[in-house]
Amino acid sequence: MLALRGVHAYYGESHILHGMTLTVETGEVATLVGRNGVGKTTTLRTIMGILPARQGQIELNGSSIVGIPSDRIARRGLGYVPEERGILSTLSVYENLTLAPIIGKSGWTVERIFDAFPNLKERAKAGGTTLSGGEQQMLAIARVLRSGARTVLLDEPTEGLAPVIVERIGELIRAMKADGITVLLVEQNVRFATDVADRHHVIVHGHVEQTLENREVIAREKELLDLLGV
Repeated sequence: MLALRGVHAYYGESHILHGMTLTVETGEVATLVGRNGVGKTTTLRTIMGILPARQGQIELNGSSIVGIPSDRIARRGLGYVPEERGILSTLSVYENLTLAPIIGKSGWTVERIFDAFPNLKERAKAGGTTLSGGEQQMLAIARVLRSGARTVLLDEPTEGLAPVIVERIGELIRAMKADGITVLLVEQNVRFATDVADRHHVIVHGHVEQTLENREVIAREKELLDLLGV
């Protein structure tokens, strides 16, 4: 389980998170939805320890991770796929995939990953950044799955991708849930979010304005699209 209570975070003097409070249950897929600039990515970066929380509490499976370096947070089973993906241009696809240490016994094997992503297998020796945007996104997610992380933060995984790739990423997230992996997903595409998630945290001005079950979001889709400015 991942829990935030009253978290405040800043970029310099800019106050971005204003008492962020939310819970993601074990094995749940939850989203952060909201307009650009309301603190969704900042929330993920603060959970991961990249940006320090100045106030409040963040717990992973009942233990505080506030003030712990990002590499140690990762070794506690938290994986992060940033919006920019973090693919290393000087390494091959295979090297990018196998670079990170394995921190859990339930990590996907390279064979399972290549079965799930035939394109990655075909281009295993190619440079990581020679892949298409969709292939790079799959590689970034696959890298975290191989590590054995049991809680995964995904930042805008479908942004700018073709519909067929978006559908494939949806299938992947559902497979992660079937494996019991907890997922917190930043997603602007409401229709995609309702296809994969159990609950949705609507973010306004750096805090959760409301938390909705998936059926509520489906029923109120037009209202939420207006809220998001989509």
